[in-house]
Amino acid sequence: MTDDELYAHPGWQSCTFEGAREELLLLGLQTTFREKLEWLEEAETLSLRLRANREAQSSDEPPPF
Repeated sequence: MTDDELYAHPGWQSCTFEGAREELLLLGLQTTFREKLEWLEEAETLSLRLRANREAQSSDEPPPF
């Protein structure tokens, strides 16, 4: 694979700040409102589970002195 072929690969476009931003905007345009809501619900569930796990771990450990 030559350098020209490598840099022409579409994956390299998203490796820059501008490319990643464009890819994220394109993804947002391609997803439906329902899919966005589902994603937000999944993210909220994950956040709540992480918080519960963190609180459970902190209650199990004695406070540092």
